[in-house]
Amino acid sequence: MTQQVISRSSSQEAVIQKDAKYVMQNYGRQPLVLESGDGCIVRDIEGREYIDCVAGIAVNNVGHSHPKLVEAIKKQAEKLMHVSNLYYTVPQAELAEKLVQITGMSRVFFCNSGTEAVEAAMKLARVKTGKTDFIAVEHAFHGRTMGALSLTYKEMYRTPFKPLLQEEKFVPCNDAEAIVNAITDKTAAVIIEPIQGEGGINIHSDAYLKEVRRICDETGTLLIFDEVQTGFGRTGKWFCKEHFGVEPDIMTMAKAMGGGFPMGAIAAREGIAFERGQHAATFGGNPLACAAALASIDIIEEEGLLRHATEIGNYFMSRLKDLSLEGVVDVRGRGLMIGVELDRKCADIVDFALKNGVLLNCTSEKVLRIAPPLVITKEQIDSVVAVLEKA
Repeated sequence: MTQQVISRSSSQEAVIQKDAKYVMQNYGRQPLVLESGDGCIVRDIEGREYIDCVAGIAVNNVGHSHPKLVEAIKKQAEKLMHVSNLYYTVPQAELAEKLVQITGMSRVFFCNSGTEAVEAAMKLARVKTGKTDFIAVEHAFHGRTMGALSLTYKEMYRTPFKPLLQEEKFVPCNDAEAIVNAITDKTAAVIIEPIQGEGGINIHSDAYLKEVRRICDETGTLLIFDEVQTGFGRTGKWFCKEHFGVEPDIMTMAKAMGGGFPMGAIAAREGIAFERGQHAATFGGNPLACAAALASIDIIEEEGLLRHATEIGNYFMSRLKDLSLEGVVDVRGRGLMIGVELDRKCADIVDFALKNGVLLNCTSEKVLRIAPPLVITKEQIDSVVAVLEKA
């Protein structure tokens, strides 16, 4: 048994060394090689288990390797994986219909990721308004490709790649007057994350988003909601916009859409859509991705995960608010998109949690971002809180 553990440990180190030799070192990884998972639990190649409060950064909403999702992918892979958008496929048509139903919007365009969805939303806003500029919010994160990066706030992401698509045009959070002052006759759209994920789980107020909607209507400016992190039950609703009662003109989605399989899309209201030849994505909406997304949506519906995310999220936040962890400034969130803000950098707590069987993520340097699979249980939450108590 001892020999086996030593052998497997060497295997983990071998993987890390191979990554260092052959993979561009652009990620700050933790020293952990994951091998398998189910539900809210993942396992490394040494067999240790971890409660996953990262979920692939709000991706694995239905849990790791859900049997229905695995079966749907396997079944579709045996029939047809890819044919390009030169042809129609049943899974794509069915998924488009389903997305229109749950978003309340008119039409969708399929792509492969969140940043691709933002790029598509930007192109659609430009082509439909004939205008070129965008207004984003301070601390926003919309992606790493050149257009999306233009709307991402952190200078550390932006500076090495300037000049970008447009000059900086960011307004403070929850400041509608700043948007009024920023809009010009060149402004195509305002883009907002209803809850900022990478920015530190910052929640916009109901009144603010309603006022932004009014301003956009009055000025002929489109309103884009970035729901890449907040979609598919993460906040206890299909999409976070439902909490605010505000409808955007265009909405981006990705991350949890395919239950772990890469998938992205935008949805738009009636009268806003690409025309033939205006945009495309070779892999966008391929049969395999669409089958995964359909299965993921079915699981959320059948297992009542919207309600569960609300109830268990409230329980999680109440436990975190009672936490005796030193230096807690605030606990905030909706559903299972939770932030614990500290008065110091939190990387050491992430490292401590890892050593004690919990995966956490630190964002905006001082905020523990907690976004577990929606299937997390009270017992698992209690275990996470117990680890944080010791941190």
